[in-house]
Formats: sequence, structure tokens, C-alpha cells
Amino acid sequence: MYIPGGAEDAVLILDRLETHFKVRTKPFARPLSVHAVDDVSLAIRKGETVAVVGESGSGKTTLGRTAVRLIEPTGGRVLYDGQDITHTKMKNLMWLRRKTQIVPQDPYASVNPAFTVFKILEEPLIVHHEGTTEEREDRVHKALESVKLIPPDIFERKFAHMLSGGQRQRVAVARAMILDPELIIADEPVSMLDASVRVSILDLLRQIQTDRRVAFLYITHDLATARHFANRIAVMYAGKLAELGPVGSVLAEPLHPYTQALMAAIPDPDPENRFRKIAALPGEPPSLVSPPSGCRFHPRCPIARQGLCEVEVPALRELRPGHFVACHLAV
Repeated sequence: MYIPGGAEDAVLILDRLETHFKVRTKPFARPLSVHAVDDVSLAIRKGETVAVVGESGSGKTTLGRTAVRLIEPTGGRVLYDGQDITHTKMKNLMWLRRKTQIVPQDPYASVNPAFTVFKILEEPLIVHHEGTTEEREDRVHKALESVKLIPPDIFERKFAHMLSGGQRQRVAVARAMILDPELIIADEPVSMLDASVRVSILDLLRQIQTDRRVAFLYITHDLATARHFANRIAVMYAGKLAELGPVGSVLAEPLHPYTQALMAAIPDPDPENRFRKIAALPGEPPSLVSPPSGCRFHPRCPIARQGLCEVEVPALRELRPGHFVACHLAV
């Protein structure tokens, strides 16, 4: 087992993980295989935040959901605290549900409109048979205080329609934290919030991480929030890892042409610069139903070499300390 960057003190290890889906384009037609995640190896250490970035459809969310066994892997292995859970039956994973939680993207869809805030936060405790009624009430109050929804005795009686988007997302964070998990999958948790609220939610997540040493798999397409929140960054393209390394190293010196294109696409105040940057990456991402051979990025790559990039699949190579890139031509 080879994990780029090492797997010491890892709470989660993904070893050559693959997740493929069968789809039918026409009734009774032969099903096709969608390669959503393809040969991804990654480790998340205790108390660490790894940001997974890439454009829509790159496999980020599928990777996160497979990592906590909400989706059955097609190949490879998933190890949690050294235990292989790749094909463990769902009914035997209640312990994992307690140790891993998800903060979803949409605060308007993830908070049950029929429940009060108290019932939303108490439900995980009931499912996992945690404490007496009085103890559960105390834990709900502490969870609300930890996400700055105070006074808790007022917020616990509210329904979802009585909360703002930022407050709903704080409830989702409190729900994820109430069981004291070791790993949280944060799936674009601030993408639907106002810019002024995003920083406060990310600061809240960072404070929780510092206080409780929780590991985060932070899924995002926003490189600015990844810089603010993550320790390491993994760049995905068409189901594969393109680049992996410390967030400062990757964003200061991107080695893969795709990462360089993502950096160039960050909005620029100068309209001419913005047009020039966006126009620098031609074409569309490849179909995951029939991904191209060789490097998946080669049809859009400005430096692709014919006879090499379209034939040979690049392996992740360590070109800087802890900084890996899957590109034949990166130096």
C-alpha cells in the first residue's frame, strides 16, 4: 500500500479507491460504467483538514461519500483507524456513523422543517442511545452554545423557517458535532451562504477542530476558502488526483497545468485579465462514461505531448517535499 504523503497517525486511509456507477442511456440498452472516482489514494490524519478541490463533476462528493461508506466502493480499500471497512455491511457500521459525520452543502434542504432545533439535535443522541433525557437536553444546549446560537433555550424552540441560512448551517454543524466524531465530511458547507457569513462558519469549524482535534475532509471548488481552512489540498480532475500537497505549497507553486488553470480562473478585478484567464482553458471536462486513455487532462492541456500524455497514465510523483503531482511534464 502506497499513500502519497504517508499514512502515519491517519484516521482515514483511501487505498487506490474506485467508485464506478452503472447507467443506461436508453431503455434495455447495455449499461455503461461511469468512472466517478478512479484509483485515488489519500490519508487524513487526526486533527488535519484535507481540502478536495476541482470543478463540478470531478468526483469530489462521490469521494467523500464513499470514504464514509455511504456508497459502496467498486475497487480499492477504505480503512478507518486501521480497520478495513471496504465491504462491511451497512448494518454493522453503526459505530462508524457515530465516529464520522457530514455537514452538507444545502442548509435549506438538510434541516428537517417539521422538527424544532432541539429535536434535530436530540435525534442523533436517541439513535445512538446516548444519555438520559436530562443529559441529552444538556448536550443540546452545549452544542448550540458551541456554534454561537445563544441563548440556547430560545433557539431550541425554533423551526427551520425561523432561521437564516447561516443559522441553519450552524444547526447542521451542531448536529454533526453532538456525537463528538473523529472525522467530518464538509461538503461545500459555505457555498450557498453570503460572503459575510462564510468566514464566520469557517472560523467556527476551525475553532471546533482546534478544540476537539477533529479531522475534516473539506470538499470545495473555492480555492480561497481552501487556503483559509485546510492544511493540505488534493486537486481532483475527472475522478483522479492531479495534485496533492501542503496548501501553501500547492497554491503558491501549482505544478499541474489543471491546478494552474484553476488558480488563473480566480476572479480578477481587471475585465481583460479575467477574460484572458478564463479563455486559457479550452474545451469541456471529459465524459466519465468513456474517459480518455493516458492523462485525463491531455485533451485540454496546453503543454500535452503527443505520443506520451495521450497514451501513458501519469503517476503521482513527489517533486517538492510532500508535494505530489500526476503530470509527465511537471518539473
